[in-house]
Amino acid sequence: MQVHPIRTRLYYAALWLVAILFFLPILWIVLAALKTNSDILAYPPKWIFTPTLDNFKRIIAEKNNVSYFINSVLISVISVAVAIIVSFLAAYSFSRFKPAATDFLMFLLLSTRMVPGAAAVIPLFQLFNLLGLKDTFLGAILLYGSFSIPFSVWILKGFIDGVSPRYDETGFVNGASRLHVLFRVVLPQVFPGIIAAFIFNLIFVWNEFLFNYIIGGPKTQMIPYALAVGLVNAGGNVDWAYVSSLSIAYMILPIIAIFLFQRFLLVGMTFGTVRGEV
Repeated sequence: MQVHPIRTRLYYAALWLVAILFFLPILWIVLAALKTNSDILAYPPKWIFTPTLDNFKRIIAEKNNVSYFINSVLISVISVAVAIIVSFLAAYSFSRFKPAATDFLMFLLLSTRMVPGAAAVIPLFQLFNLLGLKDTFLGAILLYGSFSIPFSVWILKGFIDGVSPRYDETGFVNGASRLHVLFRVVLPQVFPGIIAAFIFNLIFVWNEFLFNYIIGGPKTQMIPYALAVGLVNAGGNVDWAYVSSLSIAYMILPIIAIFLFQRFLLVGMTFGTVRGEV
């Protein structure tokens, strides 16, 4: 069937229009980060101005911002990495051993993510405070790791279901152990799912504010907390230059991660049901 060229051009024009609309807030933040507060608040808005890097120098000069960024990287990466390891083992068990009521257990596991954060934050605060895990890296890693496990198990089980059990049987026949089959046979075939689950959960932990604000503290506060407390300056006005420049620094890691691993994300969003070159 021949595709009409005008229809194709209209289709791509519509895609570009939607992309531009979604990109406009990012463009506004980038421009604001390069302006002074007076230029940001100017009316009518200034599109032609003298760029300045003073806002970025300011956020780097503040030691707390560096600590927030380091905390964000460490807590996000470590908690998600731990969650992926646990989720991979659990997904393999669900896929290969098929315990009784597997479907119900999978639903029950995912239903934990359906609970609003505001409903769980107070009980978790009391639990972490009782166990002495409040404002500790171990507590933050356990908290975000536990939140990352359900979604990761769902993604990875879909991928492992797509790997024929014959690969496992062939490994066993040739004398391979269960761990050898798990990490040397199955793992390489579900690697795109591992990356997709890691990126999705990394973005979730990186952006999380409520639990970090309530259960965290000076030792474990992350960049969303810095954006909240630095929103208003000493004069009671919104410090748009500070917020914009810190937001740019805040978006760098997720943007880099998504750009580098974008080919895995489409496969991950379909829970492994879409196969193809990655």
